[in-house]
Amino acid sequence: MDTTTLDPLIGRLVDERYEVTSRIARGGMATVYRATDRRLERTVAVKVMHPHLAESPDFVARFRREARAAARLAHPGVVAVHDQGTTGDAAYLAMELVEGPNLRTVLRTRGSLPVGEALGTIEQVLDALASAHRAGLVHRDIKPENVLITPDGTAKVADFGLARAVTEATAATTGTVLGTVAYLAPEIVTEGRADPRADVYAAGVLLYELLTGRQPFSGETPIQVAFQHVNGHIPPPSRAVDWLPAEVDELVAALTAREIGERPEDAAAALDLARRCRASLDPEILARRADVDPDPAADAPDSWHDEAEAPVAPGTDHTAEVRARGTVALPIGAITHDDAATTAPPRRRRVWTRVVTVLLLLALAVAAGALWWFQVGPGATVPTPDVVGLEEEDAVAQIEQAGLTARVEHDHHDDVPAGAVISSDPGPGTDVHEDGSVTVVVSEGVLMLDVPDVGGETVEDARAAIEDAGLGVGSTSEEYHDSVPEGAVIETAPAAGESVRHDRPVDLVVSLGREPVEVPDVTGQPRDDAVAALEDAGLTVDQESQQHHDEVPEGAVVSVSPGPGEQLYRGDAVDLVVSLGPELVEVPSVVGQHVGQARATLEDAGFQVEVEEVLGGYFGTVRSQDPEGGAMVPRSSVITLTVV
Repeated sequence: MDTTTLDPLIGRLVDERYEVTSRIARGGMATVYRATDRRLERTVAVKVMHPHLAESPDFVARFRREARAAARLAHPGVVAVHDQGTTGDAAYLAMELVEGPNLRTVLRTRGSLPVGEALGTIEQVLDALASAHRAGLVHRDIKPENVLITPDGTAKVADFGLARAVTEATAATTGTVLGTVAYLAPEIVTEGRADPRADVYAAGVLLYELLTGRQPFSGETPIQVAFQHVNGHIPPPSRAVDWLPAEVDELVAALTAREIGERPEDAAAALDLARRCRASLDPEILARRADVDPDPAADAPDSWHDEAEAPVAPGTDHTAEVRARGTVALPIGAITHDDAATTAPPRRRRVWTRVVTVLLLLALAVAAGALWWFQVGPGATVPTPDVVGLEEEDAVAQIEQAGLTARVEHDHHDDVPAGAVISSDPGPGTDVHEDGSVTVVVSEGVLMLDVPDVGGETVEDARAAIEDAGLGVGSTSEEYHDSVPEGAVIETAPAAGESVRHDRPVDLVVSLGREPVEVPDVTGQPRDDAVAALEDAGLTVDQESQQHHDEVPEGAVVSVSPGPGEQLYRGDAVDLVVSLGPELVEVPSVVGQHVGQARATLEDAGFQVEVEEVLGGYFGTVRSQDPEGGAMVPRSSVITLTVV
């Protein structure tokens, strides 16, 4: 039948943006179309919800909220959500278009996957789920149909948020939970609740199917399959494929533990277990694949989702194909852990006796096999020796004596001396498989680093250089400095080039610039005393001159330039003027001159005159003078005249 002709959306423009070109797939909740985003000119997948879902306001509100949350996920293993909106009566999502089949189509074509490829695929799924769990999103519908495979083999998880929106809306309005019954965790069936551990459970079931080519539980009706999830345990994959190793059984058992508290807390923890499992397996096992015939429907189209009917009600009569690939609606709490007595079909006492006998024999066989496996077989383990604190050579010798391989790594340590073992992985006493390896970390002693030379740099640049060298900056002090400019580093403690412990702080001494000093008053002081006082103040004498001075004694400072009290900087120079003492002048002889003429002559020469009269100085004639004429005396000296 030509779906292009019958589908009314083909050729239409959704939300005035997405031009629908063809239909990719139709499922129980939505139809997926290939479309062209006219605004951004790219090809996208448009997933249009079935109109009956849009009749619930609760679903529409949850759908929009979850779509926005899913759009925030940015992970290479998640099908990106670009946009969400409504077209007519239906809600839609615009998503990244993945050109490749889903895992259901891969399984139909190949039957099963090699162990290494199955583990690698589930690791990619768990990695994508871990990103969602960190963002507070739970998928709730992990199954092969929701895992797309790109042409380069990368697994991408689709429908984040959509499953949660549909499930919560349905549970809120009808008291039922929607899901693919083969992958439903027990707590979803019994209580309708799902946290990250429900996704971990579904991923474990998916891993079982990838390894064995079949789902772990089957039944004639969906409720029988759900019953087995609630009241049974996922069988070990080796029961279906006998050569699968115990490590794979243990991984599947951990992911699909019936009690929620026994599972990894989220996909990140589950991813760690899956990686450890794959690392423990031999390349021969990783390359091996279960011999499973492809599904007759292998020619189904490579699509986002296989064609599926609408959700199946709990009482619908289906065949064992309800190995549950379709979406079903189960009443919350319809199955509990107490249903075993009422749901299990009756058996004759004789049949139960035979079953118990067979189980006992199987238990004995398993016990014997386990004893062999863990004592002398591939599962045999030995405890790792305690080598912490030993010298490297002694530690390696003890590990090798235990039948293990020693891998040595080196690292610095503040307390453990060089050459001694800091730690081991696995730790002391841990059971590891024979021929396993133990990694020991050997100390190289305290990490020593060289103090960088930051002299002359700004404090900010100095801090950056010290931190780039792996050291920390301690205290900062300030000092005046004649040549280092203000704000620059003078020196460090420890000094530049010194090798110190990595945890020793480096102190900085920062320049305040040149130190200001005040010119001291040294006038009248002897020249040597004045020079000493100036040097004590941080100044030097540049030029020194001499001059006569009537009041400043010879050899004493007449003046300093710049003058006393003025501000200079340490190291600046000043000029000194040193006194030669008073200037000497020859006394003119005025004996025999009239007193008035004599006075005038002496005063013109710069002297002072005192007159002593004899007999009243009647004649007014200078009879004598003191000092006598021709004597050399300081200017302004007093000349005494005797007048008669």
